[in-house]
Amino acid sequence: MSGIAGPTGSQWYDAEAGPLVRPYAMTGGRTRPGPNHVRFDLIALVVVEDDATGSAEESLLGPEHRTLLALCRSEKQSVAELAADADLPVGVVRVLLGDLLEAGHVRVSRPVPPAQLPDERILREVIEGLRAL
Repeated sequence: MSGIAGPTGSQWYDAEAGPLVRPYAMTGGRTRPGPNHVRFDLIALVVVEDDATGSAEESLLGPEHRTLLALCRSEKQSVAELAADADLPVGVVRVLLGDLLEAGHVRVSRPVPPAQLPDERILREVIEGLRAL
C-alpha cells in the first residue's frame, strides 16, 4: 500500500487524502441520531444554545462535535451546510447533531412545512397592491 504511511509513519494517514477515519468510527457505529431517533432535514437550521455548557464539558466531545459547534457559533447553519463545511457525510453530521442536541449544546429549528406557507395567489395580490402604491 504505497502512500498510506504519512509523515509520522502512521497507518491512519494518507498524504494525499488526509486522515483515514471511517464514518462509523466517528459515530461509534451508530446510524441514527440519539435515543429518540430525531430526524434532521437537510434544511433544518442549527444554532449553538446561549446557555450551553462551558469549554470544560466541550473538551470531552470528539473533534467532529467541536468542529460542528465552531461552525454553528458564527451563524445559523443548515444541516447540509454543516456537512459541506465540515467535509463530513450528511449521515454522520445528523448523528453528531443528535448527540449535541441531546446534550443541550445546540438548538434546531425545523423548516416550515409547505402546507403552512402562504398561498401564492395571496402573495401575488400583495405584490400587485404594493406596485399600485
